[in-house]
Amino acid sequence: MSSSRRSFGRAGKALRAWQARQWLVAGLGALATAVAVGVPTDVVPTPLFGRSVPVQWWNYPALALTAALAGLVLSTYVRPPVASPVPPPASPSTQHPGTARDGRMGALGGVLSFFAVGCPVCNKLVLVLLGSSGALSYWAPLQPLFAVASVALLAEAALRRLSTRSQCPVVPAPNAGIPGA
Repeated sequence: MSSSRRSFGRAGKALRAWQARQWLVAGLGALATAVAVGVPTDVVPTPLFGRSVPVQWWNYPALALTAALAGLVLSTYVRPPVASPVPPPASPSTQHPGTARDGRMGALGGVLSFFAVGCPVCNKLVLVLLGSSGALSYWAPLQPLFAVASVALLAEAALRRLSTRSQCPVVPAPNAGIPGA
């Protein structure tokens, strides 16, 4: 069995084991991400922000995928309630080495999505670097690629975090949750 198939299997196993609290955090995280990315970029229309260039058709699925994947990544940080005997901790040699990198991948994916779905001429950094005609000529055609990169980074972060969750469960410290201990 290939490594990626095992990762998908472990990730699916981890998702099936989630409690209501983890799914609630995933939903709230997805909603918060949709608002945090969608409102300032005016993909989610509000009277607070405007947009000089109309929203493109692909902005909506890019925002939806970003929000869903970001919610999954965020909820992997929620400790599940201890309901069964805790397995012994994994030895350091079997633990996944890229946990911090996975978090950075998810954060980078979120930032890229903001640049991907944002108005090309509303981005001050792009305007300073390229000017308004450069933003429309050079930046706007690159935005769908940023959207794909964003979704890929978030998906990889979610897959890694979920697949290592079942492999290396969080083990509570002795006397955790006991006041005064």
